[in-house]
Amino acid sequence: MPRIAIPLFPGFMPLDVVGPYDVLRFLPDHEVVFVASDPGVINGADGGFGLQAQATPADIDTCDILLVPGGRGTRDHAARKDLTDWIARIHQTTTWTTSVCTGSLLLGAAGILTDTDATTHWNAIPALESFGAHYTPERVVRRGKVVTAAGVSSGIDMALTLAGLIEGDEFAQAVQLWIEYDPQPPHDTGSVAKAGADLTARTPGLIGGGGRRG
Repeated sequence: MPRIAIPLFPGFMPLDVVGPYDVLRFLPDHEVVFVASDPGVINGADGGFGLQAQATPADIDTCDILLVPGGRGTRDHAARKDLTDWIARIHQTTTWTTSVCTGSLLLGAAGILTDTDATTHWNAIPALESFGAHYTPERVVRRGKVVTAAGVSSGIDMALTLAGLIEGDEFAQAVQLWIEYDPQPPHDTGSVAKAGADLTARTPGLIGGGGRRG
């Protein structure tokens, strides 16, 4: 059975996982496995949301889809060498290697994004480029089998893109309809280009230092 592997680590961003999961779970005959260094409940951002990891990296030596979420925990990638080493190994077996938000930093630390176009949260662009990646300001960037998504909410877009590549556009359209994904936000400030330089500069302070989103 095709396997979707989602690594978890302390400080992961919940929507980076749950958004794409709620799309990819509709793929026929796929199983989803949550992976962590220590199986059990892994707490996400701010410790108020946890998910159950069933397996360790040692338990999973192949997967069809790798989905790496972002969150504050990605910044300390040097302390997660066991995870980035596993990502580098499992990437050799995947049909699709994907990330959401700052999950791209873990792909970068695993050596997957060197000299490759990729996207991430706008507040992590320098960190992404430190791994030799070429930041591309799109919500979803596909280069071969590597698919990266920008900030948190774009993980849903990425998963719908992936569902279309795997099962066809009509299937992806049906999933989008089923989850009623029809964004109509109250403000048109969902990207740096739309928000403008002033709001972009003030946003980290307004939301408490910026650490909660990347």
